[in-house]
Amino acid sequence: MPNFTEKAIKETFLKLLEERPLSQITIKDIVEECGINRNSFYYHFADLPTLIEEIVTEQIDTLIQEYPTIDSMEQCIDAALAFALQHKRACLHIYNSLNREIFERYLMKECEYVVTTYFRTVFPNINIKKEDQEIIIAYHKFICYGAIIDWLNKGMQDDLKAAFLRLSELGRGITAEMVSRSLEG
Repeated sequence: MPNFTEKAIKETFLKLLEERPLSQITIKDIVEECGINRNSFYYHFADLPTLIEEIVTEQIDTLIQEYPTIDSMEQCIDAALAFALQHKRACLHIYNSLNREIFERYLMKECEYVVTTYFRTVFPNINIKKEDQEIIIAYHKFICYGAIIDWLNKGMQDDLKAAFLRLSELGRGITAEMVSRSLEG
């Protein structure tokens, strides 16, 4: 559980990220907005990338707690997009910064968690080769990741949730068919 100062730093940073690009945010801006000194910031975080990584890691931990099982593509979508939809500008500012790699790495982890949890919930006792299971999960993970990256590249203008829901309608049964083919082979 983060202490009060750490929580204030994170909230202030996200607030500032909603207002302006990451390149225009300094530690000085954060500490002045929080009403703390620089030493307090450095007690909790080494630098801005460390702060970003901590926030993103915290979001993944929250995702795991809130979604121990995922039994529908709709729930997959809700889980994967929850933070991004709530903090659109902040996500876009991180994505369009020099810290994009941190964002992409954790987005991939998030997509992997969501898809793996969905697969294990829907097919709990399926007995297919481990390699096939990994391929099926990777296939869906890359679709999820690719769609979100494309959405970010387009400035988050499209209704990604609606597009994902339509994709899930069009692809209904694909995962079960892949599992079925794995059982046959």
